[in-house]
Amino acid sequence: MTDTVPRKPLDRSIVEGPLGRAVWHLAWPTMVQNLIGGLQGIIDQAMVGNFVGHTGNAAIGVSSQIFILVIVFVVSVFTGMGVLVARFAGAGDFDKVNRSVYQAFLVSVALAVGVLAPLGYWLAPTLLALVNAAPEVQIEALPYIRIQFVFSIGMLIFFMFSGALRAAGDAKTPMRLGILMTALNILLNVVLIRGLGPIPAFGTRGAAMGTAIASGITGLVFIWMLFSNRLVIRFSRSMSFRPDWDIIRSLFRFGLPAGFQGIAMNFGGVLLYRFIGSLRYSAEAQAAYAVVYTQLFSLITWTSVGLMGATAAVAGQNLGAGHPDRSAQATRVAAMIGLAVAVIIGVLFFAIPRPLLAFFGMQEGVDADFAVELMGYLAFSGLFVTVALTYTGGLQGTGDTRSPLYISIVSQVVVPLGICALVQAISGLESHNIWLAILIGHMLRCGLSVIRFRQGKWRDIVVDIGPARA
Repeated sequence: MTDTVPRKPLDRSIVEGPLGRAVWHLAWPTMVQNLIGGLQGIIDQAMVGNFVGHTGNAAIGVSSQIFILVIVFVVSVFTGMGVLVARFAGAGDFDKVNRSVYQAFLVSVALAVGVLAPLGYWLAPTLLALVNAAPEVQIEALPYIRIQFVFSIGMLIFFMFSGALRAAGDAKTPMRLGILMTALNILLNVVLIRGLGPIPAFGTRGAAMGTAIASGITGLVFIWMLFSNRLVIRFSRSMSFRPDWDIIRSLFRFGLPAGFQGIAMNFGGVLLYRFIGSLRYSAEAQAAYAVVYTQLFSLITWTSVGLMGATAAVAGQNLGAGHPDRSAQATRVAAMIGLAVAVIIGVLFFAIPRPLLAFFGMQEGVDADFAVELMGYLAFSGLFVTVALTYTGGLQGTGDTRSPLYISIVSQVVVPLGICALVQAISGLESHNIWLAILIGHMLRCGLSVIRFRQGKWRDIVVDIGPARA
């Protein structure tokens, strides 16, 4: 099918050239994209913290945790798509790459518009009550989270196409569009959060409005590029809106375990918010957690997520090309890169915690004390998180999406929440008990992920779809 062959060719150096270069070639644009995207969230929190206060910080943190928990089912389709794209790209099959991405796009749009928007809007108050958010936090959070759900389509399109291109070997295009989206978001938030001229100050909800508008514009640019034959993946007007159930089953076969993994992890995060909400200074503790864990710690997690995506692409493509040993070596290389970054960030957490927190308006007070304490624990957690995520990428990219699910349930839900519940029942829960439970969970996830990958069962996983239908 010659009309499906894009102008931009697949990068064969991923399966034929030096592995260190292949990993870095995909990792650095993704790391930059994620760091800049994380900067967007940091600026949101900083502006809201300075113009609204710690209740606004807590509202964004709580809303983001709930939003991620709910949309993770849709995002699971992206993981299944990434498995298919990496394998078919490694085998040099343009047609199957394009068909897999197009079907993932159709499924994502249907779920975002038909499920996320209506259900998210109506269930938002119930979800906020579930996390035990303080009443003043719920007031700020409700309009924010409703805007997130109703206008989620732009963000989902951006993440889906970014993952597809990365799995096919092109990480620079998502980086460029990610920078565009972040720049638009920051500009809009400066105006919408604090107000400018005739535009009123929307406060916390202004942050959600800026994100919705910026991601929507970027999503439209992505779609235009895919139809313009400028990318390694191409859509054509001859593609039918009819679902291809063979591809959709494969998307969910590999994607659903990753979706349930995300649900389990983020449900654990929601329940962790309940434990934090039971502390004496609950609003201050939730604000500290929102700023440190969801924003400052993103300097490590977003970098590691970028490495996870790069590892999945390189490992999957090499397995598709019949080079499983290169898949294993690529995962080890990515883990070493992640460790180097985590060490640097951890040193900063120890050396200058209060200057970092001052950027969010946390200079003195109980919320700042909570935040400094948490940063000390996360400085160590980062070392384990980055290794765990790179090995998770190795597993998922080669098609083993079930093992990370089981590992996450044990390490991110059962163990940390069990520790918190036990301590609360025996002696009463303090903030440092919760921070220690988080650290132990990250250590366990790292160990189990490495052990599972080294068992090598991913080498025998078969990935394929049927021929295109007329």
